[in-house]
Amino acid sequence: MTIDRRKFLRTAAWAASGITFAGIACKSGGTDQAGSDTAKLGAAAGSSVALASYGLQLYTLRDDMPKDPRGVIKQVAGFGYKELEGYEGPQGMFWNMPHMDFKKYLDELGLTMVSCHCDIDKDFERKAAQASEIGMRYLISPWIGAQKTADDYKKFADIFNQRGEICRKNGIRFAYHNHGYTFEPVEGKMPQELLMDATDPALVDFEMDIYWVVTAGADPLTWLEKYPNRFTLCHVKDRMKNADPKEQDASCDLGAGTIDFSKVLRAAADRGMKHYIVEQERYDNTTPLKSAEVGAAYLAALRI
Repeated sequence: MTIDRRKFLRTAAWAASGITFAGIACKSGGTDQAGSDTAKLGAAAGSSVALASYGLQLYTLRDDMPKDPRGVIKQVAGFGYKELEGYEGPQGMFWNMPHMDFKKYLDELGLTMVSCHCDIDKDFERKAAQASEIGMRYLISPWIGAQKTADDYKKFADIFNQRGEICRKNGIRFAYHNHGYTFEPVEGKMPQELLMDATDPALVDFEMDIYWVVTAGADPLTWLEKYPNRFTLCHVKDRMKNADPKEQDASCDLGAGTIDFSKVLRAAADRGMKHYIVEQERYDNTTPLKSAEVGAAYLAALRI
């Protein structure tokens, strides 16, 4: 049985105590810097280019991974992914493997684990040290939950700065992954703006979940333009055609939905985006592995 994402995150201890589509949701038919620079060169020349690399958030395969982590990851490599983003579940960030053994296995498959969603309130210094030791680039807070006041969000910004300093000392970066709630005003202010304005750019990056920005009725381009070089990772996740605007659970295979990723990702590449990570949360007429395969094929063919 698939675990509900929000329930999963709440029970994992990092969960803390109308809607219209933006114009963007209309279909129009090596190193951290390498992928971004490649896309920028194409945009500057007025031509389109392919993404240099792209990754998969392993939460996409949350029902398969616990059964056979090594076997599933090997299949993911076969789809053409070069990067992975992990998540911390009952088997930890490294699936009950010593972190260096996990890295060795990924090396054999030609994969790099660039980031991981984790519980930032438990043993974070150890996680940052291990992430650094295997060459990971980011530890990410995946969820804080909708807060009641603007001050509540500012308190989380302080926590993010503290975690960012721990990451900095270990030679990696800290980031926050949004859901729709940070694009819903609280006390007349946008929580996403509060978090971004109150965090130190030298310590804290952001992972834009494009699906959740669109689902909340916001425009990804507006946020990319307002905060260049702050969104350095993104979740590439499509939204179903003809979905009720109020429907939250409406993700679908890449290319089957309404988001113009060619336009969004080109703008993102021009504004500091470095990692493009497929994630899927809903499966109607497919399997998680097939959806991951479709996502890889879509990004391989995409031109921005």
